[in-house]
Amino acid sequence: MLLKLQNIILEKIATGLPLAETVDFLCREAEKTAPDIVCSVLLLDEDNRIRHLAGPSLPKAYAAAIDGVSIGAGIGSCGSAAYTGKPVVVEDIETHPYWQDFKHLALVHGLMACWSTPMLVSGEVVGTFAFYYRTPRGPSALERDLVAACVHLCAIAIERDRRIAERRRLGETDALTQLPNRARFNDVVQIQAGSGRQWGLLLTDVDNLKMVNDTFGHQAGDDLIRMVARRLTEHAEPGMAFRLGGDEFAIIIPCLEDLDPKTLAADLLASIKMPCECDGHLLYPSITIGGARAAAGENPGPVRQNADYALYHAKERARGRYIEYVPGLGTAIVKRFRAIHDVDDALREQRIDAYYQPLVEIATGRLMGFEALCRMRMPDGEVVAAGHFQEAMKDAHVALELTDCMLEKTAVDCRRWIDAGLNFGRVGINLSAADFYRGGLTERIAKAFERLGVPLSAVVAEVTESVYLGQRDQMVATEIQAMRAAGMKVALDDFGTGFASLTHLLTVPVDIIKIDKCFVHRMVHDRAGGVIIKGLLDIAHGLGMGVVAEGIEDSEQAARLTAMGCKSGQGYLYAKALDRTAASSLMRAGRGYITEDHALLAEAGNDRLNLAG
Repeated sequence: MLLKLQNIILEKIATGLPLAETVDFLCREAEKTAPDIVCSVLLLDEDNRIRHLAGPSLPKAYAAAIDGVSIGAGIGSCGSAAYTGKPVVVEDIETHPYWQDFKHLALVHGLMACWSTPMLVSGEVVGTFAFYYRTPRGPSALERDLVAACVHLCAIAIERDRRIAERRRLGETDALTQLPNRARFNDVVQIQAGSGRQWGLLLTDVDNLKMVNDTFGHQAGDDLIRMVARRLTEHAEPGMAFRLGGDEFAIIIPCLEDLDPKTLAADLLASIKMPCECDGHLLYPSITIGGARAAAGENPGPVRQNADYALYHAKERARGRYIEYVPGLGTAIVKRFRAIHDVDDALREQRIDAYYQPLVEIATGRLMGFEALCRMRMPDGEVVAAGHFQEAMKDAHVALELTDCMLEKTAVDCRRWIDAGLNFGRVGINLSAADFYRGGLTERIAKAFERLGVPLSAVVAEVTESVYLGQRDQMVATEIQAMRAAGMKVALDDFGTGFASLTHLLTVPVDIIKIDKCFVHRMVHDRAGGVIIKGLLDIAHGLGMGVVAEGIEDSEQAARLTAMGCKSGQGYLYAKALDRTAASSLMRAGRGYITEDHALLAEAGNDRLNLAG
């Protein structure tokens, strides 16, 4: 009989039946074999408290009453057996000292005696297997054999369950931080959504992790990740902090009635920014947090997306701070994602091209050079200006890809013009913040042009005032010095729009200042615009820098700029951005000068392209 029972239980264990079902079946079979008994199986939790696992005939009220009791000497039969690791036989619950504090729980249900045996796995007590009796007595010989078999089978089942649980834990645990990983997060967030409560989600990125890795090594970066994980765990609810991968973490707030996301975010930001030592280096870390609130029963998918939107927005606008999602926040981000997708497609399909806007001597119309402008040809053939996909260029990857594409195409066009004997002067190339922060920018430009035999003296690197002012870690200043040393000219674009400190021009000098078109547009009807332009011209001339006025659209603007001493300009008065064929025609027809007829002739070549400025 025992051999048959053993084979049945082992089969259930092997087929993966849940532990509770396996042990419940075992208890029922034991009770059939010895009809006068009530079987009970208890497990120990991490705090050495007994927890009900199985007991099909055990009164539910009694099972609930003893669930959670701490083990110890003299704590009933099971508590004592688990504590001592030895079987405990109590033949009369009413009179035995171990039961003095618990007998009222058992006697009311007719439980008169109890024999409890500890269950061991690898030498560790993991629970107890007990027989209760309806009459005061001890175990029979049959019952002793039965218990020995049952304890052995339970131990096998528990050990297998633990191995499975450990494999599951390892599969749901991040190896570096020991936090629950993305897989566990996905499970928990689904459970949270069904909790019937309002809840919240915070997503966070570690700021400047790549810089830490590049500067101090990956061991320092790993130490930083572990430190962030530890500090997040200190403030999150138990089991509610997750590492999703890389430098991304998540924290679930189980109940908004108990904790406000803004409060938790503030605590996290303050905790993380405390200095720490990572692989022997003192670091001052920071994180950026995006958050979202969820209504009871709300689908977790949109909540996660909203938190993503908030984090994305925070990284762009409020790095090192917390931003919470509000309706409408995702609209701009979706627009950016769509723009990035469009540009990625255009790059892959070679629909990005360089167009050229002439730079002229205002007084004479002499062609002095071009500014290369990025254009994208849409699938329907329409060519659109960079302003239509400006959002995409805020993504560093896209910005870098566009610059590489423009460098290649502009270098090829310059080589063709040189071979054709056309004098194009200099060509300006627009550069982004990502180009500078990637490093090696001067080498990238030099490689693109020198490969085709185009001298770097023909290149003007155009830097917007916002990038120039950033000068993060002196990277921009260092790169500008390198470009000038290599023979390139450097132009400061959109000057006057970013409230530039003039001291920057002393510490990081450039060759050319390009006055933003907003001042040119206002100069005719607004005295202030003219005063600012005159002041900028005087400053630039005093520092030995060239000046280019942007956005000249009519002859009156050109005349006033000439009177003020501005020699160079560009704008629709002379020509819009031209494709390479039209630009070549302009150079040939004008023989180095642009008249109104020449500009109109060149633009006529673009009419078929439906070019939008």
